[in-house]
Amino acid sequence: MVAEHIEIESAASAARFAMSVDVEDYFQVWAFSDVIARASWDGFAPRVGDATRACLDLFDKRGASATFFVLGWVAERDPALVREIVSRGHELASHGYEHAKPTTQTPQEFREDVRRSKDILEDIAGVPVNGYRAAGFSIDGTTPWAHEILAEAGHRYSSSSHPISHDHYGDASVPQAPHRPVPNGDFIEAPVATTELFGRRVSCAGGGWFRASPYALSERLIARAARTLDGPVIFYFHPWELDVDQPRIECASRKSKLRHYLNLKSMPAKLDRLLARWPWGRVDAALGIGGAS
Repeated sequence: MVAEHIEIESAASAARFAMSVDVEDYFQVWAFSDVIARASWDGFAPRVGDATRACLDLFDKRGASATFFVLGWVAERDPALVREIVSRGHELASHGYEHAKPTTQTPQEFREDVRRSKDILEDIAGVPVNGYRAAGFSIDGTTPWAHEILAEAGHRYSSSSHPISHDHYGDASVPQAPHRPVPNGDFIEAPVATTELFGRRVSCAGGGWFRASPYALSERLIARAARTLDGPVIFYFHPWELDVDQPRIECASRKSKLRHYLNLKSMPAKLDRLLARWPWGRVDAALGIGGAS
């Protein structure tokens, strides 16, 4: 089945640029999942609340709005943070309950995780949760059931694909543009941003790619994506990327520590510069979902 391509917005629209934040704490990232068990999470002092509020303040400063994909686990422990995200004009979306990749779950386990997180977020905030993002952008060809389950649960869209080749995530065979992966349905999969460089598809979606690259290169690639993508440029980052003083996980591998800690000190200033460069909005607005503006 070939996914149905959809038209979203013209390049001139403010909805051309969609900002997103994956709300998870520093000890919950996949880079450390082999050394930090989920059962031990409650033993860590949470830092995600303060880090997320730093994101909110930065968005206020630049007049930006965003979509916050929040872990259900985090929401249960900090409901005030969830309500503040909504009260400050941003979209509330789901990042699943416990940051498990669908590729490691059975369909039933995925269904239970999706529903649990959606119910928690909606009960706390009193708003519909239309969006979902899988941990590690891990909805791909090995999980053909995932989009149908998300649609059945009441989600309107997913932003769970990163159409590149990478050892940790991504699937270069999936479309770069928003598309409808569920036959005869309106559910949308909206990939994060990619473009071409020297004939090769590369990410310009944020995260570690943004921290590792010179700002000028990132800006050039995002501008190219805005000209060439048939849909919004969806960018993402994590609150812990603004948390310069976070505790270090010394038992992690050298590769994991390099990915996680690379250029954290420069991230706040780079992100501020990016927010000032383009008019960033919410993912639901960029996709024309739910009457968002």
